[in-house]
Amino acid sequence: MALKFIDLFAGAGGLSEGFIRAGYEPLTHIEMDKYACDTLKTRAAFHYLKSNNQLNIYRKYLREKQEKEDGSKLWSQVPQEVIDTVIQSEIGRKTIQGVFTKVDNLIGDENVDIIIGGPPCQAYSVAGRARMGKAVEDDPRNELYKYYVKFLERYHPKMFVFENVLGIRTAKNGEPLKDLTRLVERAGYKMELKVQIASEHGVLQNRQRVIIVGWKTEDENGQPTGFCYPELKTEINKYKVLNDLFSDLPERKSGEGQLCAPIEYTKPLSEMKYLKKSGIRGTLNFTTQHIARPNNENDREIYKMAVEMWLNDRKRIDYSKIPSRLQHHKNKESFLNRFQVVDPDGCCHTVVAHIAMDGHYYIYPTTNPTIENVRSITIREAARLQSFPDDYYFEGSRSAAFKQIGNAVPVVLAHKIAEELKEQFAYEQ
Repeated sequence: MALKFIDLFAGAGGLSEGFIRAGYEPLTHIEMDKYACDTLKTRAAFHYLKSNNQLNIYRKYLREKQEKEDGSKLWSQVPQEVIDTVIQSEIGRKTIQGVFTKVDNLIGDENVDIIIGGPPCQAYSVAGRARMGKAVEDDPRNELYKYYVKFLERYHPKMFVFENVLGIRTAKNGEPLKDLTRLVERAGYKMELKVQIASEHGVLQNRQRVIIVGWKTEDENGQPTGFCYPELKTEINKYKVLNDLFSDLPERKSGEGQLCAPIEYTKPLSEMKYLKKSGIRGTLNFTTQHIARPNNENDREIYKMAVEMWLNDRKRIDYSKIPSRLQHHKNKESFLNRFQVVDPDGCCHTVVAHIAMDGHYYIYPTTNPTIENVRSITIREAARLQSFPDDYYFEGSRSAAFKQIGNAVPVVLAHKIAEELKEQFAYEQ
């Protein structure tokens, strides 16, 4: 019997995908962003078709998809109840009762084994606080953890997984975290917090995030449970971004590629050990969304300098020190590292949602850089850095896809957490 979960603040489904890969079954995904919800619907359709040996329908959908179309052509080919598991809604004071009603109708008398999800974190992030200034103090997103706890109180899962940025530990002098701990304990749970580094768990990205795991302290009979924080053994990474993650994708220049066009691989899977081990190549013999955003010549000149500096000296370019004729940003005091090259010989720096605004922070490590061939990374490359499988399709515009990817939990890390927790469930039953 599959373990059942609810995914709150689901985003594009990175955390969920890891749990599905480990054999869990989603009861519902709740997310407010329309494009992320469309992506979740498309992924729900994928999993339904895969389990019913009908992947040819999904394959055809991707091969024939046109830009600016949503996923309706695909969604109409699976049972409506599959698509209805995705609930598009905010989670807050005005909406929570309505959301509960929808969830209740969906799950019926099913038991919820685990709740997963990470409330939006701009109010806790360093970049978010810098961008919003004092307004961050009144941001309603500071309070979303309280609604997460209300789901625990209503559905009584045995465990929960709560993901967030490092800043949740220190925001408002740590008061929200203390309050979360208090509310969780009052609901009958114990929780533990640890910082997990994605690159220590099979992801080619130096992403650090707080992963909170909580569990019921007593079972139905009032006996102590045996749940605890999972032991995630660290892995030594022996792979490199350029050779092991990117090298089987066709070359791209700035602005090249199409949002929907199918892309054939340039190398067989047998030559791509990391992609095989991580499952990133997915189930199809092609991928999509290998599109690079266009960059003007001014930015490409900076990109070329940045790539050369990184490849030759392993140094990052300082925006305040580039030639003044190339400086078009007035701010020369902060964010001086706004142009960064993805490390070809190890792991990438953290992929964040700002990648939707420009690609300067994720410059492709072109081996022989010229102003003509330098660029920022494509949607598919960004998705691979987050360890999404190549058969994952991000609905919406190019910017919407980048935003969904930047906000996600890496699939491979989520899968590892899910597997460790599954062992605890098996022991408890």
